[in-house]
Amino acid sequence: MTAIASVPRRWLLCGLAALCVSPQVAAASDSFDPARSRFGFELKTRWGMQLEGVFPRYEGGVRHLDDGRHQVHLRMFSQFVQIEGNARYDGWTRSDKFFWAERYPEVVFVSQPYSEDLLRTGGPLAGELTIRGVTRTRTLKVAPATCGRPARDCDVLATGAVRRSDFRMDDWQVALGDRVVFVLKARLKPDAAP
Repeated sequence: MTAIASVPRRWLLCGLAALCVSPQVAAASDSFDPARSRFGFELKTRWGMQLEGVFPRYEGGVRHLDDGRHQVHLRMFSQFVQIEGNARYDGWTRSDKFFWAERYPEVVFVSQPYSEDLLRTGGPLAGELTIRGVTRTRTLKVAPATCGRPARDCDVLATGAVRRSDFRMDDWQVALGDRVVFVLKARLKPDAAP
């Protein structure tokens, strides 16, 4: 009888399941603070008017990977998107002409792993952005921190431009420019009390 044959089947299945779990999934993480974070976008009409959108509902945070690096995971819910000061555009941005929230309820960004130093010094943060079922590699520009503990004691600011047409959002080209700038202001939830 082999050693594997003598192991109870349930323990063998548990062991196999544990091997299949990614270390990134099991890694510790911090959630974004909804009171101090803001995730949105800007776009311009062909007449120069700037529209500012915001995702009031989102989920996500920063995972701490085993190798000491970090990774952002952000899901923004398009069915709740709002255009500030211009509510008549809310329905349009949720419609099949823009985010198509009924069919694609999430806009997702998952960064590549990065060193925590990036938040202090600023620089490029690449990742996978998914809009309307289309995933493309895009890069955010992280601004240098204004404090010693970015995301805890001060905001982490990041911006990144995409083309609507790259994500099958190319309706209304006569009225709206093709460029959308995502503007992310992030804080993590305060440290848990000791």
